[in-house]
Amino acid sequence: MVHPPDTLAILALALGIEAAAGYPDALYRALGHPVTWIGRLIAWLDRGLNRGSERRRRIAGCLALAILLAATALPACVLTALAGLAGPLPACLLLGLLCASLPAQRSLHDHVAAVETALRTGGLEAGRRAVSMIVGRDPEHLDAPAVCRAAIESLAENFSDGIVAPAFWIGCLGLPGGALYKAINTADSMIGHRTPRHAAFGWAAARLDDGVNLPASRLAGLLIAGAAALRGADARAALRAMLRDAGRHRSPNAGWPEAAMAGALGLRLAGPRVYGGTRVPDAHMGDGRAEADADDIARALALYRTACLIQGGLVLALLALWLIVAG
Repeated sequence: MVHPPDTLAILALALGIEAAAGYPDALYRALGHPVTWIGRLIAWLDRGLNRGSERRRRIAGCLALAILLAATALPACVLTALAGLAGPLPACLLLGLLCASLPAQRSLHDHVAAVETALRTGGLEAGRRAVSMIVGRDPEHLDAPAVCRAAIESLAENFSDGIVAPAFWIGCLGLPGGALYKAINTADSMIGHRTPRHAAFGWAAARLDDGVNLPASRLAGLLIAGAAALRGADARAALRAMLRDAGRHRSPNAGWPEAAMAGALGLRLAGPRVYGGTRVPDAHMGDGRAEADADDIARALALYRTACLIQGGLVLALLALWLIVAG
């Protein structure tokens, strides 16, 4: 297992590689992606273990989560150990390259930017198709402002659990930390729903995901507020909305970055939404206007890019500070 400052160096390299190149399509076509590998194992466990009474399903879900974590941790630890045999610098380079597959700075930006482009060039129906690629709510219920709000909400929430959280755990524990986080987060997205099939089986995955996202969600909100200060948006409103509204969100974590983004942009995000034909109640984040447009998506993306840069700068600053203190 590697430790700081090694993990911070690995993280800095991983963030830089991913921001510059993303995850190459050719590599995805040839090998898939760590999340797809994890997803296949979760689906297999779901098919094989998710049956019987509610109590049996809950126990089976705990067992499935334990199998998933073991199957993720073992190869990550082995790869870390093997990389260490090559020496400090080659190990850092190799592990940085492997960890670059875990955050999703570039792909998240591209997916949200596609919604903006679709609305500008193809109108509402094109915007609905584009936003359906990144949100689970029913697109046919969304008017143009709702499409824009959905894209901005997805950007804020996924900034936390798609970028800041994997970065946090890579920085703490290296490749094993980042890989375990992605396994937990993928399990929550696949089986952590309060549906008849998964309410019991996915209980452990959902609770663990809530826990491992706690530090990153708060940090993500602060990064968005910091980006607002640098970009001329309303940083005070971002902080005010976070402190006032985040705790009222149905998720213990999503409200922090969503409220910060809402306050920074002067919008009102979240609120009731429709999933699978069912209206799901939720509190609003922010107290601004609900009539978001494509320009607001562009402003949100600018804040996002700045927040990613701040995060990278903080990683480098922590690495430098650690090296100075360590002598």
